Amino acid sequence: MTVLIRLFYEYFLIGLFSVGGGLATVPFLQDLAIRTGWLTLAELADMIAVSQSVPGPIGVNLATYVGFKIAGIPGVIAAVGGIVTPSVAVILIITRILLKFKDSKYVAWAFNGLRPASCALIAAAGVGMAQLSFWSDGAFSIKALLLLAVLIPPMIKTKLHPLIFIAFSAVIGVIFKF
Repeated sequence: MTVLIRLFYEYFLIGLFSVGGGLATVPFLQDLAIRTGWLTLAELADMIAVSQSVPGPIGVNLATYVGFKIAGIPGVIAAVGGIVTPSVAVILIITRILLKFKDSKYVAWAFNGLRPASCALIAAAGVGMAQLSFWSDGAFSIKALLLLAVLIPPMIKTKLHPLIFIAFSAVIGVIFKF
């Protein structure tokens, strides 16, 4: 299988099965990193941090990065095409179906069933990111724990916009080489 077809295929599967948005893609991206070696888990953690700081979905941002790293511009087209194709197809299909069955209790039940699955994928992403953040290079990161301890109280007690905390964390990460 050529690398472009494989990029499209791998990201197509991620786009197809990661229900719930960008963070739901993280467990699939971790698996992809381990299976293919296209990026390390440390690179994945860095790219997730960058993707959280820039506009656009995490999955698309990471597909862009990996696609470019592996095969340049054609790789970007293959990876991004792969990750967005299932969503576009599903949206087109669901639009037609929902217009016919918008009042169906079965459709409502199906969407209610997807919510716990989406929550589980996001929770798995959170656990995976915590492991990457706190256990770097096989050792516990005191710096990450201190940053968390400094950020949590103001996040809870103030009504500051989350972008302020993201920017502050980015600056601290650069200064202290997280």
